[in-house]
Amino acid sequence: MKPYLDLRHLQLIQAVIETGRITDAAEKLGVTPSALSHRLREAERRLDVQLFTRMHKRLRKTPAAEYMSVVADRILSDLTRAEEDVRRMNAGIHHVVRLSVEAYSNYRWLPAFLKYLKSRTTGIDLQIMAGGNLNPLTGLMNRNIDIAVVSGVPAQAGVNAVPLFEDPLLFIMAPGHRLAGRDYIEGKDIVDEPFITYTKVPEPDREFARLFRPTETYPKWTATVELPEAIVELVASNLGTSVLAGWALQTALKEGRIVGVQVTQEGITIPWSAALRSEDAGPDDPIRIVADHLAEWCARPGCGLHVT
Repeated sequence: MKPYLDLRHLQLIQAVIETGRITDAAEKLGVTPSALSHRLREAERRLDVQLFTRMHKRLRKTPAAEYMSVVADRILSDLTRAEEDVRRMNAGIHHVVRLSVEAYSNYRWLPAFLKYLKSRTTGIDLQIMAGGNLNPLTGLMNRNIDIAVVSGVPAQAGVNAVPLFEDPLLFIMAPGHRLAGRDYIEGKDIVDEPFITYTKVPEPDREFARLFRPTETYPKWTATVELPEAIVELVASNLGTSVLAGWALQTALKEGRIVGVQVTQEGITIPWSAALRSEDAGPDDPIRIVADHLAEWCARPGCGLHVT
């Protein structure tokens, strides 16, 4: 069955949604407004559905356009990556593996791992994807990424997990904070303490479940900030405290901009895994090969991905 639309129609939908105006969308795509208007009418005629309504000289997307934009984004992204893959093959690259790290964008470990990977494989190129860090498993199943480095062990259907390392959660604060000299902190120590959290959604084996909830002692919520790097900067400026994964804090800790203290006397550690699609988990699959090498590299002292 032949599709009703082609790539130029998908590009049209994306551009109009992004700009809200035919003239701006036409400029973005490098065509005339009249040509783009004709293309829009053609798309609506082929689909027999209205894609946009006009309101105050701007175009507002209909539910049909919103749905098609999701499909367009996936198709155009897949095509762009496929074209990049084909071009890379001329440079001796036969497989491109796309990796993203959940939440954190600390990649100081990356150069050393790339050298390790290249010393043990040929024809595999590792590409770091920034777009999958907030919802890595969704990006994995949508094929936007191939490996998601995630906290915990995913129990999602169609996903395999390769264990990487165990990492401690640390309570972080500015130097000179009243708790900076402690060996560890408990929930009661931070009652009413200004606290910046990555998420207020309770997760198993995190500070909510193992620090706050057992004693029903909670800090004073100051802000929810979804960028750990921004949290570190706010904490370093003494605008609050937080709890984050130890491996992502090593640079700031070594520079002395923040102080990190163990959470609870026993400590709370988080397992990190390399998640990949089950269909890519065969021992000879390039994606599994990269995941296995990452696990081997993480087991080495001083790899930079976990606190030793």
